[in-house]
Amino acid sequence: MSLNAELRAFYESRQEHIPGHIREIMNRAGQDLADSGQSDRALNTGDVAPDFTLPAAVGDPVALRTLLASGPVVLAFYRGGWCPYCNLALRALQRHHGDIAARGARLVAISPQIPGESLSLTEKHDLAFDVLSDLGSDVAKQYGLAFDLPDDLAEVYQGFGIDLQHANGGHARTLPLPATYVIDRDGVIRWAFVDTDYTTRAEPADILAALDALDR
Repeated sequence: MSLNAELRAFYESRQEHIPGHIREIMNRAGQDLADSGQSDRALNTGDVAPDFTLPAAVGDPVALRTLLASGPVVLAFYRGGWCPYCNLALRALQRHHGDIAARGARLVAISPQIPGESLSLTEKHDLAFDVLSDLGSDVAKQYGLAFDLPDDLAEVYQGFGIDLQHANGGHARTLPLPATYVIDRDGVIRWAFVDTDYTTRAEPADILAALDALDR
């Protein structure tokens, strides 16, 4: 089963358990974000990837320029460990981590969570790649991915028991669009997946194909 087939099956299994008025709020927020055109304004293929240095869940801070000195980078932005779709996507990336590394690339995931939350996620899913904390979504803003939750959707998440105020270190409203970039050693984005729909993600097979294309 592909990752997006798995995500769709999970989405459909949840719908009957979400009250209708809550689904309406979530659907309206998703449509408004799609209509905003933000995904078209985000960095894309051919753009230069902004450099960054961010704290890692484990070990020293990680700088993009340092990673690129050793090879291409696969950069995945996700919302947080509280998001089940993100967890499914991260587990899929972990399953393909060896294939990514075999192509000489480094896989890095970024969320607005505090390092402690990222560490919990890393340990829970036994992730072998770097998970970085972008507090305040400053890096996500540079990539054109950051957006603020509308008030009613923020209240829905709070009602679900999701404490974004804590998880995001006081930046409760700001999240990144789901996005994955393949960046070559020169710092140029050679492949990009950006979508306002958090229930869809980059397919690992497409990421591997993009890495293979770098050698041509």
